[in-house]
Amino acid sequence: MSIECLLTGKVIEAVKECYGAEVDAKSVQLQPTRKEFAGDLTVVVFPFTRLSRKSPEDTGRELGEYLKGHIEEVRDYNVVKGFLNIEISSAYWLGKLNEVAREPHYGYAAAPSGHTYMIEYSSPNTNKPLHLGHIRNILLGWSVSEIQKANGHRVMRVNLVNDRGIHICKSMVAWKKFSGGATPESTGMKGDHLVGDYYVKFDKEYKAQTKQLMEEQGLSEEEAKKQAPILLEAQEMLRKWEAGEEETVALWRMMNDWVLEGFDETYERMGVGFDKVYFESQTYKKGRDLVLKGLADGVLYRKETGSVWADLTGDGLDHKLLLRDDGTSVYMTQDIGTAYERFNEFDMDEMIYVVGNEQNYHFQVLSLVCGKLGFPWAEKIKHLSYGMVELPEGKMKSREGTVVDADDLMQSMIDTARETSQELGKLEGYSEAEAEEVYRKVALGALKYFILKVDPKKTMLFNPKESIDFNGNTGPFIQYTYARIRSVLRKAAENGAKLQEADLYIGISAKEQDLIKSVAKLPDVVQEAGATYSPALLANYAYDLAKEFNQFYHDFSILKEEDGALKNFRLLLARVCAEALKNAMGMLGIEMPERM
Repeated sequence: MSIECLLTGKVIEAVKECYGAEVDAKSVQLQPTRKEFAGDLTVVVFPFTRLSRKSPEDTGRELGEYLKGHIEEVRDYNVVKGFLNIEISSAYWLGKLNEVAREPHYGYAAAPSGHTYMIEYSSPNTNKPLHLGHIRNILLGWSVSEIQKANGHRVMRVNLVNDRGIHICKSMVAWKKFSGGATPESTGMKGDHLVGDYYVKFDKEYKAQTKQLMEEQGLSEEEAKKQAPILLEAQEMLRKWEAGEEETVALWRMMNDWVLEGFDETYERMGVGFDKVYFESQTYKKGRDLVLKGLADGVLYRKETGSVWADLTGDGLDHKLLLRDDGTSVYMTQDIGTAYERFNEFDMDEMIYVVGNEQNYHFQVLSLVCGKLGFPWAEKIKHLSYGMVELPEGKMKSREGTVVDADDLMQSMIDTARETSQELGKLEGYSEAEAEEVYRKVALGALKYFILKVDPKKTMLFNPKESIDFNGNTGPFIQYTYARIRSVLRKAAENGAKLQEADLYIGISAKEQDLIKSVAKLPDVVQEAGATYSPALLANYAYDLAKEFNQFYHDFSILKEEDGALKNFRLLLARVCAEALKNAMGMLGIEMPERM
């Protein structure tokens, strides 16, 4: 039984014994004791003063005396106004240390929860390579999946590739007009980079044609944009693709294959993956069929121009387009079809979409429209909304080619990790291959941690140089702390040390006890991170624990400690700190090097 549960039960018992009143567990408010006061846990006394008919201070003292007399783990107490601060004995915390040390997978749920989650992330368009914005999406999706698994849930990781639509046709038109038949093989480029270059070329030509129409024909900018020949070509290509025109479909398949192969290389390098990949080209027709059925059932309506809409004014929103005048689908249509297929295929408790906050309206509408179409799973649709990633130079724009490419970013991080490590001289004696593996782990650890330590809801500023610093709230700092602990444990093993359970009655310092308390928090942090879909909680837990361990390491001798029982305790404490750091960082997708 946890100390929190034990205290709660005994407070209920104390109130009954002292004041003859029955209270439930909800009345017992427990919280960590504030750092400026002595104690581990604090009981809020105010709810019980109406029963005691005494001052908060007197009530606190009476309850404190009862708890101290009936719980052997309570060493002492003090009362500050209406707060009863409970000091837990060091024997309890030493017992907790032994308990943690016995856990084979500390921080992970011991049994399955019975709940199933599907988590969709990445969801790229096949007209450009993955960039920094995708990185935040992918890392959030992967980490949230790992955290839900750690909480005992079954998780299906899925990707929806947006491989159709006008944006895809823009790249296709530009490739036909300007490439001269260039391929990844002929250019030596990754396929996603090659196709992305033609998306940028389309935009430049589109702007040039728009300007020309405005100057030569006196059209307004809005009219010129609609009449630009290259846009009309892309629109015609989309119609041909939806009609299944053979040449257009063959071009589409070839260019999509280039991009998908490039994506797979990037995912592998990032250390992420999926249980299933869906393609919009395979699901949008099902969405269109469902929309047409909703139209026939009178749930949706058609305008005179032929387009199909949902009236959401009764839900506080507006009217939402589902099929265009020419009958082609919009994003909402394919999302309806994809959701339908997923819920028919899997029995899920939640379908979580990891998508930026600019799509908040979209997912609000998706749930409402699916509900109007009569699907009972509509309320299981959840949107993990996150803020955008910005650079010191400002926002990124794919059409203008001003994005930070994911592959380039990862390589530059590895190069920086290599330079930093070589300057510190920490990998002497490693082979080149071993050193490169450490550089990779440090670089990706820096990138992932810097992205994930920020609350998902917040817009974040990404600074590559700051992220790879070996000091401060960074991934490399935590990795270095872990490597330091592993070095200590290796040296202890070389000297013949064999770790045993800690003696419950040795004298330990307040700092050592606080470090045990920090390790013991991990399961609660994992649960909260799962409930709030926030990897940032685990990231900052790992940083706080690493920082606290380093203070302990500075103040106390481990290998040179002469008292055998105390030395064993400190080695055991170091080991569980390393395990907690490794497991917390592992849920963020971050590998921990044994040496740095």
